Amino acid sequence: MTETPFDAETEFDSQIDRLVELGYPTLAGMTESAFRDLVAPLRSRAVDGAAGLPRPTDARVPFLLVVTRDLIGVEPRLALTTLAGKHKPGFLDRHYAEDDLPRFDPIKELEVPPGPAYLLFDVDRGEEFRNLAPAAAMEGMTAQDRLPLTIDEGLAFITLYPEALASNRCFSLVGSRCGDKRVPALWISQGAPKLGWCWYGNPHTWLGSASARPERVGLD
Repeated sequence: MTETPFDAETEFDSQIDRLVELGYPTLAGMTESAFRDLVAPLRSRAVDGAAGLPRPTDARVPFLLVVTRDLIGVEPRLALTTLAGKHKPGFLDRHYAEDDLPRFDPIKELEVPPGPAYLLFDVDRGEEFRNLAPAAAMEGMTAQDRLPLTIDEGLAFITLYPEALASNRCFSLVGSRCGDKRVPALWISQGAPKLGWCWYGNPHTWLGSASARPERVGLD
């Protein structure tokens, strides 16, 4: 039986539909049509960038439409995430101090496009880096000409593909740092996604480090 070819344009539209269904336009203070118009210029870029990439799996997807904290804050987006087939909303680890999240900025190597949304390509949850400290995982990514994900990108991953976050298949987000040794990470707690942090030098058997292709495509 011949597999249906991957249709990047249909995938792009499905990702927008998912965000609309979850209420992103309302959180952004926009109408649905305004939200769709905002990200529509990225459709053709998604088709071009996904050329030759395989169909999505639980572990790896060809691209993500990433909404940034410039449009919607981290915690409101986190609360809209769930595990696959579940209903409990994602939540923030209590070890984040008040006003701590805004301090976690993308590392300079990422060259994240400015603005409310952009595209990220060839995204992998980083199972190969399980039981490796984020510091070692970063070296492995660099050797593969890949770079780590940010908090915004990790939230996009599990929002659009809830199956990406699974037992013993959780991941660090080494692309967001705040100047100390903490690394944000997404894992499962109390039957829901949890945004916490681990130490840059500490490995965990259940925690990999997510990565993607270096280029990120913005609205400009």
